[in-house]
Parts: sequence; C-alpha cells; structure tokens
Amino acid sequence: MKETILIDNGQDRSQEVKATIFYLTGTGNSLWTARCLAQELGDTEIISMTSWNENRRPIVSKAIGLVFPVHMWGVPQRVLEFLDELPAMSPDYIFAVATNAGQVSNTLVQLKNVMNSKGLTLSSAWSVILPSNYIPWGGPGPLHEQNERFQKARIKLTSIAQKIHERSKMPVEKGPLWQRIIFTFLYKITFPIVHKMDDNFWVDDRCNQCGLCVKLCPAHNIKFDNEKLVWQNRCEQCFTCLQWCPQEALQYGKKTPAYERYHHPEVKMKDLLNK
Repeated sequence: MKETILIDNGQDRSQEVKATIFYLTGTGNSLWTARCLAQELGDTEIISMTSWNENRRPIVSKAIGLVFPVHMWGVPQRVLEFLDELPAMSPDYIFAVATNAGQVSNTLVQLKNVMNSKGLTLSSAWSVILPSNYIPWGGPGPLHEQNERFQKARIKLTSIAQKIHERSKMPVEKGPLWQRIIFTFLYKITFPIVHKMDDNFWVDDRCNQCGLCVKLCPAHNIKFDNEKLVWQNRCEQCFTCLQWCPQEALQYGKKTPAYERYHHPEVKMKDLLNK
C-alpha cells in the first residue's frame, strides 16, 4: 500500500496502480477504512481529499474509490465538490464506501444520483459501520462494542476488496425505508445551515492554546482572535477539533463535557497533520 501525502519528491508516478482511493476523514474512521481497502487490494494509493486542491497531479489508475463519513445523514459538502475532479481522471470504475454508525440512510443513493447528473457512473458502493464520532449524541460506546465493529468492518472490507478486484457492478447499499424517508428529509433541512452550526462550540478553562484544533480543522474554520478561539461559520460538523483536543477542552452544546472522546485507535494525530 502506498499512502500518498501528495508531496512532489521526484518519485516516478508513470506506472499505473490498480486503484486510487480518495478519502475524507476527521477522526480517522475513513482513513482506516481506506488503508484496509488499499492493503487488501494491493498496489493502491490513498489520497486525502482535503489536500487535493493544493496538490493536484495526474492519476494513473482506472479504478477510483471514494471513502468518506456520512455527515448529517448524507454526503458531505466536500465530497460533493470533489466529484467535479473525477471526469479529468477518466476512471473506468468508480466505487465508494460510506463510514457511519449505523445510519447510512440514503447517502449512497444520493451520491449515485449526483454523479449521474454529472455524467459519472457509480459502479458499486457500500456502507461500513464503525464507532460513532458524532459526539453531540454521545460517546463511541463501550470498548468491547467498538472492537466488535472493527472486527466486522475488517471482514466486510475484505469482501468489498474482492468485489472491487472483480470490478463488480451492483446496487448501492442503503438504510431501511424509515431512515431514507426521515433522515433524507432532515438532511435537506440541515444541509444549508451546517456551516453555521459551529455557533455551539465553546472552550473551557483547560484550553492551553496549543493550536492543534486550528491546524487540524479540514475547513480552516478556526482561528485565534485576541488569544481566543473563534469559529468562522465554515463548519463541516466533522468534530475533528473537539475529538483530537489533547486537553478535552473543546465542547459542543451542554452535554459533551460528560462524553468520551473518540478517534480511531490505529490513526494518529500526525496522520491528519501530514495529509
């Protein structure tokens, strides 16, 4: 597996690789998923969507994968924007994996429909369930439940990789009907205001102004203003800032001080800083 940081170091990129996986991650679930798939597929590179705009280069594989978290029961804005990059890559086969905590809802159907509107074909797409990182609704759950989800996800990713090897074309996975009705409606209501939902962030007295939240935020939404952290209404609700705070000083609403923080145990902070 080659995990690409998109720094031009003179490396020969002329040889075609089997697949290129573009990932979006905040707490590491999607990065871990992309790594597992790349390991199973072999000769596959993974690239952060967050850094792509600053480091575009030719892509020399005909299979393109998108790995991303479900945000507010739908496709994140950054992924929707990234779709405009795909036609220039001329992929023969596009697949996707949406990581979620059990509420994939209509996310992959939405992705397929948006791609169709852009003249792109989503060949296959799967849901992978991992511990929850949406902390306003609580922590990730007991450790034994987290480990069960990791184990089941590993098994499913092995199966997914085989289908990608075979270039299988199959219906995208989706949640039960009630999810697709209720959560799709909620997504349509909340999507236009997600960027302003950072008004609920606040910082307690444990903050030592280390600045990691500023560096980690994929939307560059946080800054220091007169030694105070300020969110600038460009939020993507990924909770990278809150989940990775070493002091657990960042909060959202009234309940998060009581909730356990989470990031994938096999993903380190340096992985996000170097992406």
